Order: sequence, then structure tokens, then C-alpha cells
Amino acid sequence: MAVAMASCALGAHLSNAILKASETRVSSGFFIRGAKCFSIFHQRKWLSSATTITPRASTSTVEDGKQDASQSESDTVPTPVVIIDQDSDPDATVVEITFGDRLGALLDTMNALKNLGLNVVKANVFLDSSGKHNKFAITRADTGRKVDDPELLEAIRLTIINNLIEYHPESSTQLAMGAAFGIVPPKQQVDVDIATRIRINDDGPNRSLLSVETADRPGLLVDLVKIITDINIAVQSGEFDTEGLLAKAKFHVSYRDKPISKPLQLVLANSLRYFLRHPFTEEASF
Repeated sequence: MAVAMASCALGAHLSNAILKASETRVSSGFFIRGAKCFSIFHQRKWLSSATTITPRASTSTVEDGKQDASQSESDTVPTPVVIIDQDSDPDATVVEITFGDRLGALLDTMNALKNLGLNVVKANVFLDSSGKHNKFAITRADTGRKVDDPELLEAIRLTIINNLIEYHPESSTQLAMGAAFGIVPPKQQVDVDIATRIRINDDGPNRSLLSVETADRPGLLVDLVKIITDINIAVQSGEFDTEGLLAKAKFHVSYRDKPISKPLQLVLANSLRYFLRHPFTEEASF
């Protein structure tokens, strides 16, 4: 059941890879690549179809929002949050980004998403006690539909995080990705065994709700979907949240259009715990 995922460059050729890679449609509504390889970063660079973004602090005056000069280094750095929501909009994938009140218009982030072959069909901003929330509704440019490919969803997530680290380097210490392609890695490391929490509950007559909380790392979303579908469980939709050093995922899952039985719940939970300690995606590929 464990198949090591070979590293491959995803960048200038992302659009061709999406069209040409052999795909197997699973009943989940997600695509799993037949090639079983996934690499978003190579030699700590993001390669898009139009630009190359290196993960270092930027000196340009762009619209992603710059740190106010009056902020001292002693200010408390807020926890960055990136949410990939497949549930709230039937026609689009909703992305929400929060970093206290430090984010600007995120025009460069929207441009980076367009370079992935995506359209930003709606954008809005709202404020609450946790800060400023930037929300985008995005669809695939080629189909006009929401994103259902886990590899592309992970590419979206890492593109957003990479831009966040580039234009707000202080976020590097608050994100697990800071160790992979940030300037300053997190000061603390999260133990996978301690951080991992798995819950499975019935969610109506035809499906269950799987909740996974674990230490974040590149390629995690793809690995989670692969672990689940490798034991013939269908993933119908879900939400994937990056909150600082942690990742929190919720998937609506089923087995032959029924909720997951207790014995299969145990198999699923044990498989997730094992493979979260032994990831498919090798760190050297990022």
C-alpha cells in the first residue's frame, strides 16, 4: 500500500503535466495521478509557468502589503492561516488567508494563482477580532469549474504560503514551510506523533466526516488523499487548513456510498498514523 512518490519538477510545465499525466478518476471527485509523483518546490524555488519566485525577502514595493515601518521586531507575530475550502461554494474553490492585520491587497498572490491556470472569480475582505481575512473564489481556467485535483490544490496552498513568506519574511518562523523554503526556520518543531489527532464520525446516512490534525509539511494534502483512496475510501469534498505549524483537514468520506464502518475506521486511522510518520513525498524533493 505504501508507494514512494518520485519527485518531479512542477513549474514551467505544470499546465502540460495536468493535461498529459495519466489520471485515474476515483469516486471521490478528486483525481489521483497515475504517475504518483508530486514536487512543488525544487532546490527551494517555486517555478511557475510565467515567473520564478525565490523564497527570500523581497525589496520590491508590491501590493501584497509591506510591514509597517513603525512595527518593531518585538511585536508579536500573528499566526498565519491559509484555508482551502471545497464545501462552502458548489462552483468554486474558496481560499482564505489571514495574517493578523498585515496583509495588503494580495495582487501578487492572485497573479501567482493565475499562473497556475486558475481564475479568481470573486474576492472580498472582512475584518474580525483575529485580523483581516482575504477570501478568493477560484476556478480552473480551462473548465471554469472548481479545483478537484489534490496536486493542484496543494500547489495552490504552497504558492500562497511561498508568497506569504516572500513578502512577509517574519511569517517564516511561524510556518512549518519556513524550514523547507523560508529564510528563518521555526524555532520549535512539532512532533508528528504528539500533534496527530484523528477523528471519524458519521455525517448523515451516506458518508462520514474524517478530521485529521497533524504537523504540516509540503505535499501533505496529496499524501492524505492518497492514503485514504488507497484503501478504497472515496473523498467527496473537504477543507484543508494551514494554521502556523499545524495542518487541519476535514474530509467527507464514504465506502460504497455508505458511512465508514467501525472496522474500516480503525484501518483508516492506523494507515493515516503510519504514513504520516513515513511520508510519500521526500523532503529532498522540495
